[in-house]
Amino acid sequence: TLYKEMPSLNGRTDVIFEDDDLPYEEEIIRNPYSVKCWMRYIEFKQNGPKATLNMIYERALKELPGSYKLWYNYLRERRKQVKGKCFTEPAYEEINNCHERALVFMHKMPRIWLDYCQFLVSQCKITRSRRTFDRALRALPVTQHPRIWPLYLRFVRNLPLPETAIRVYRRYLKLSPENTEEYIDYLRSVGRLDEAAVRLAAVVNDESFVSKEGKSNYQLWHELCDLISQNPDKVTSLNVGAIIRGGLTRFTDQLGKLWCSLADYYIRSGHFEKARDVYEEAILTVVTVRDFTQVFDSYAQFEESMIAAKMETTAEIGKDEDDDIDLELRLARFEQLIARRPLLLNSVLLRQNPHNVHEWHKRVKLYDGNPRQIINTYTEAVQTVDPMKATGKPHSLWVSFAKFYEENEQLDDARTIFEKATKVNYKQVDDLAAVWCEYGEMELRHENYEQALRILRKATAIPSRKAEYFDASEPVQNRVYKSLKVWSMLADLEESLGTFQSTKAVYDRIIDLRIATPQIIINYAMFLEEHMYFEESFKAYERGIALFRWPNVYDIWNTYLTKFIDRYGGKKLERARDLFEQALDGCPAKFAKTIYLLYAKLEEEYGLARHAMAVYERATQAVETEERHHMFNIYIKRAAEIYGVTYTRAIYQKAIEVLPDEHARDMCQRFADMESKLGEIDRARAIYSYCSQICDPRVTANFWQTWKEFEIRHGNEDTIREMLRIKRSVQATYNTQVNFMSSQMLKATTTSTGTVSDLAPGQMGIDDMKMLEQKAQQLAAEAEQDKPKPKEKILFIRSDTSRSELAELSKQANPDEIDIDDDDEDEDESQGPDEVQLEQKSVPTAVFGGLKDD
Repeated sequence: TLYKEMPSLNGRTDVIFEDDDLPYEEEIIRNPYSVKCWMRYIEFKQNGPKATLNMIYERALKELPGSYKLWYNYLRERRKQVKGKCFTEPAYEEINNCHERALVFMHKMPRIWLDYCQFLVSQCKITRSRRTFDRALRALPVTQHPRIWPLYLRFVRNLPLPETAIRVYRRYLKLSPENTEEYIDYLRSVGRLDEAAVRLAAVVNDESFVSKEGKSNYQLWHELCDLISQNPDKVTSLNVGAIIRGGLTRFTDQLGKLWCSLADYYIRSGHFEKARDVYEEAILTVVTVRDFTQVFDSYAQFEESMIAAKMETTAEIGKDEDDDIDLELRLARFEQLIARRPLLLNSVLLRQNPHNVHEWHKRVKLYDGNPRQIINTYTEAVQTVDPMKATGKPHSLWVSFAKFYEENEQLDDARTIFEKATKVNYKQVDDLAAVWCEYGEMELRHENYEQALRILRKATAIPSRKAEYFDASEPVQNRVYKSLKVWSMLADLEESLGTFQSTKAVYDRIIDLRIATPQIIINYAMFLEEHMYFEESFKAYERGIALFRWPNVYDIWNTYLTKFIDRYGGKKLERARDLFEQALDGCPAKFAKTIYLLYAKLEEEYGLARHAMAVYERATQAVETEERHHMFNIYIKRAAEIYGVTYTRAIYQKAIEVLPDEHARDMCQRFADMESKLGEIDRARAIYSYCSQICDPRVTANFWQTWKEFEIRHGNEDTIREMLRIKRSVQATYNTQVNFMSSQMLKATTTSTGTVSDLAPGQMGIDDMKMLEQKAQQLAAEAEQDKPKPKEKILFIRSDTSRSELAELSKQANPDEIDIDDDDEDEDESQGPDEVQLEQKSVPTAVFGGLKDD
């Protein structure tokens, strides 16, 4: 049911209520101050005429003027009614008046102010909107201002003239100074760069400022430098030079960009000479290669642009003599800058580390051809470099300085440099020793031999205050007398220029100071030997042996023993034996082989053969495990040459006992071959039988082939059957070993899947053991199926058959070859219970016991 509007006599509209309105009207009459009653009535009339709905709101607000809910819904309803209409309609002003009436009571409600301000902004009422925003800020408490400012700032940023926004921002920053960056960005966007630079400078100087955009103080500083350097005509309130130089003292690790900014400011201002001065100052003060590269590249680009601009100007105006001179001057300045770059870069590195010896040497090379600059550089270098902090060898600067004077034939100046160099407190003794040696070598190059000897003797003189070589608390001048480098050179000079007694005194002094090396001892002994003092040379060896321990003493012993044998041969055999025994006492296995061979050679040539054999036998036990096989070979060869091949049987047996399986097989085959050559067929067969214990048919097929060929030549049907039975037994032994089976399984798994189990054979689980058992059964079944059919009858030969008869029988049996294979296993199946069970390798004498010589 809707209201019926009827015109009255006075021109107003009267509202006629209908029956559906009566319950709400009665409820309002009973409860005129109940917001709920009014809201129910308003909700009921929501779809009715707008004038009626507004009238109900007005009636409700007349009774309840302090109700926020009524005012908020009423104002929202009125704004919806004019949505989409032209701003010039009177309805907008009526709604503005409604908002003003609402603010009389709702002036502490920020939502009402926000809606009103946004409504005014949408009407494009700039002045009224600004004043309303200001009223809202004055009316609301400070805690509610953050709700007003975003809308206010968005409004002023969209205004055509920036003056209003600037003034509003200034007020806003008094409340929220942390948003200064936003204001700076706005100023830069509207071209107010001077105030932006001032604000940015204030931010940079405020240490408590925290950027909302996450920028560091260094980044803000660079923004300021870029702003003021790129806009010198617009930024007038700041002293640009002072600001950038303040940054140079503040940010010492990023100087390159700041220097470039300062130079760019002067370039844009038109002060080109000042810009050039800034670049020169920069390349002479920066301390990192990165900063130098930035400044130098910018400097070079500036000079190029100046040259290009001058050439364009000259081309436009026409050539003039003054212009040509100016252009040539600029070109010369640019060429000089490029030529100076290596020297300037070297200066940067030296400012970074003035104790870098290598860079000082590079600087000298850059001045090649300019003696005065070279002398100045060396002088500055030796005065600047601290030996305790030096990177490199500081003595090399002194040596190079002296050599420079030497090359220019100024020996007195070179000697002066060397004398000063010997008084420098170096960090290490080797540096001072190198200076003394170079000093002596310089005198030798100019054939001042006595002077060189005097210098080296002075260097090795005992100081008034002795000190240990590694005592860092003492200066190096008190420790250089123990430098082996200086003593070695002095010894060489004494050998060449001095007397026998002086040279001998030098070597004795080296040994007394306990700084000798094995090579020094050998040199001393050989020097004495050259002068025919043989016993003195042997005493020198003895002194060296007393100084050193193994393995350092090895070279001395080796040389000593060789020289002693060459000198006396067999004349002092007992003394030689004592020396060898002394050398072998405590000798490591690594060095024993050479000494034992030398010892055995002595006994062979000058002593007794049995003594030599005893030495060889001792050597087979004393040398390293890897060299025992080679030692046994030498032992067997020498024994066969001296006593005959029969004497080597015991040696072979001993070798087979102690050598690992790999080498023991080789020894067995050689042993058997020797016995077969001697006609001892039974001995050879027993050796083959013994060796079969360590020969797996799958791995050592060569051994079994050799045994088979041996049986073909010397055996009969029974011996071949025995060989085959032994082969089956050995193969069965290896097949039943868990480790072998597991390795075969792992190989098979690797072949099929490409992976290997991580468990070792001794660490396998129950499932792995079951798998291995099944695989073993499968291998056994395959072996039974693979048994070949019997071959044709084999022609066996007696052991006493001659060579011609053997050839004739071979042709009759088989024109091609005699085919005896191990496929005859089916003939021996009946003898399974009687198979020969071979003994282990632990008792080899049981095999060879009955085969000794008669």
